Amino acid sequence: MKKFYLAATMLLMAATALQAQDDSMRKLREETAGKIKNNEKDTTGRLWKKGGTFGLMFNQGSLTNWAAGGDKLSLSLQGTLNAFANYKKGRHSWDNNLDLAYGYVNTTSLGTRKSDDRIDLTSKYGYEIGKNWYLSGLFNLRTQFTDGYLYPADTTPERISRFFAPAYIVLSPGIDYMPNKEFSLFMSPITARWVVVMDDSLSARGAYGVDTGKHVRSEFGAYVTATWNKEIMKNVTYKSKLELFSNYKKNPQNIDVFWTNMLSLKVNKWISANVSLDMIYDDDVREFENPKTGVKGARLQVKQVLSIGLTAKF
Repeated sequence: MKKFYLAATMLLMAATALQAQDDSMRKLREETAGKIKNNEKDTTGRLWKKGGTFGLMFNQGSLTNWAAGGDKLSLSLQGTLNAFANYKKGRHSWDNNLDLAYGYVNTTSLGTRKSDDRIDLTSKYGYEIGKNWYLSGLFNLRTQFTDGYLYPADTTPERISRFFAPAYIVLSPGIDYMPNKEFSLFMSPITARWVVVMDDSLSARGAYGVDTGKHVRSEFGAYVTATWNKEIMKNVTYKSKLELFSNYKKNPQNIDVFWTNMLSLKVNKWISANVSLDMIYDDDVREFENPKTGVKGARLQVKQVLSIGLTAKF
């Protein structure tokens, strides 16, 4: 009888172990199947890649009984937004990028002035014709949000720009070389560009190269743009965009240059520091007077901004 109980006990234990093993295997199979299904769901329909970065930078300074002198109070606020939506399927690609920036600075001696203002929209379609080479079409719009002024020392501020005055519109078919996701070089020998000045007072004096009294100036020439976006070291990202345009109709040797640079240093998830440097040379913008000769002409325009504040990715 004892042998019978012992055998029955061992048989029951073996059956329990087999059942537990079977349950474990079934659970493992279900989890594996679920992971495979989730992975398929995550990857098969992902033709669009979307995202962006929003930054809000604020600086404040004050002086009280400061022997060295300076403004009693200074405040500055700047907001930036960079958003992208990129499509990729087979040989087809469609990249869209929106870059916005706006900033103000206020001091007790100078009052309120605009420190940054930018709208830059780029849309580029490409069809792969070889390794890293794309037959592409590009659209670019560049303008600003609000009025811009010059502040002469002895006169009242002079309004020299506003929304769509100027605006630069580029429509260009060409070849795009993209060896990786970080770099792109777009080249076109046949590009249409329009300079738009939708302000009567500015167009009346022929600002930004438009004919006097006209609102649009059409140009035809060669266009090259290079973009590079790379994390050069941990938490340090460098982004650069260079545009070159030669107008076949007038002084093609005088190449227009638009170059933006941004160096971002990430402190933590929310805090970052940004250094931006923009350079523009447009031979048709002859608003700068030589103090020695009194003759107006074109010059290299440089804008540099250092900011620290909140940054959020989405």
